[in-house]
Amino acid sequence: MQVINFSESNSLLNSFVREIRDVTIQNDRLRFRRNIERVGELMAYEISKQFTYNTITVDTPLDKADVSVPQEEVVIATILRAGLPYHHGMLNYLDGADNAFVSAYRKYRETGHKTFDIHIEYIASPSIEGKTLILTDPMLATGSSMELTYRALLTKGNPSKIHIATIIASRQAVDYCKSIFPEDKTTIWAAAIDPAVNESSYIIPGLGDAGDLAYGEKI
Repeated sequence: MQVINFSESNSLLNSFVREIRDVTIQNDRLRFRRNIERVGELMAYEISKQFTYNTITVDTPLDKADVSVPQEEVVIATILRAGLPYHHGMLNYLDGADNAFVSAYRKYRETGHKTFDIHIEYIASPSIEGKTLILTDPMLATGSSMELTYRALLTKGNPSKIHIATIIASRQAVDYCKSIFPEDKTTIWAAAIDPAVNESSYIIPGLGDAGDLAYGEKI
């Protein structure tokens, strides 16, 4: 299974990641959402390099031109709510894709927010049979939500390729996904991979709660 960590190389992507991490910038919700969206756009562009392409001929005002275009049937699947701007960025570039949405959330067992179960209450998805599935979640902390989302989506078919696309992942979550997802057809894409999670399973150094930063604190 290939794991692509964009922080290991220099690109404009790092500038967006810096802004969504920075406590002096990230509280501007509009800017935070737009940066998440821009990371989604760049990630979609990079993922598209692994698609299958065919050459078609188009008519220009003066002649004909051969153009290579992707042939994959793509489904972008997003975990609500923090994933919405990330999904939108992906869709800006993969504008012909079908879309799936899953509500997966942490249900804490105590007030200290140290132990929790992942619950899924809602899924809306087209068939993913034989298609390229892009699973998006801006924060991949433990991998549990990603696993349950994937298993829920398998009720809609068996994808031919799987791309796990995240902005910030923990090393623990990457290793967990590598142990769960099919090795022969899965690629993990991360803008950055951080070393650890804390006792509440938040990524360290991470950026905080992406959903709250994008849409306001929940109660």
